Amino acid sequence: MELLIFYPIAIGCIVLALGVVFNTSAINSAICLIGMMLGLAGIFAMTQAHFIAILQIIIYAGAIMVLFMFVIMLLNLKSDAETWSSRPSNTFISVLTGLLMVGALYKIIDVILKTDFGPGQKVPESFGTAAQVGESLFTDFVLPFEVASVLLLAAMVGTVVLAKNKLD
Repeated sequence: MELLIFYPIAIGCIVLALGVVFNTSAINSAICLIGMMLGLAGIFAMTQAHFIAILQIIIYAGAIMVLFMFVIMLLNLKSDAETWSSRPSNTFISVLTGLLMVGALYKIIDVILKTDFGPGQKVPESFGTAAQVGESLFTDFVLPFEVASVLLLAAMVGTVVLAKNKLD
């Protein structure tokens, strides 16, 4: 029964992730990213990590994406059809990359279908709780947490500097 829920969510996440990469509009890419993050929260909820699923929605699909949308609108990024169409294209490399991706996908699916996964392991009771996430975040991952916060601060300052130069 879980697979009937998991596969559509996973396929939706993959399609939305491809939408992030292949959209020419920054706004459409950001909207696809929001949808993908919501799907990822659904996958977290299926693994009984409800706290992490809520954090995924509140922090990433909420706060971080609002910041991204603010930056996109502040910089007034527009999709320029002329720029997109004037880029040189290399058909041979595009076809070769596509064939390699199809071959890799075929191999991955072949391995998955031939693998006997057996019964799943029981998830510990403390998995995904606020206490476990907080303890892990502030003991094992303090440095990456602080680096990410400084990086976000630098991105916000850079956005203000870019917007100020554009307005002058």
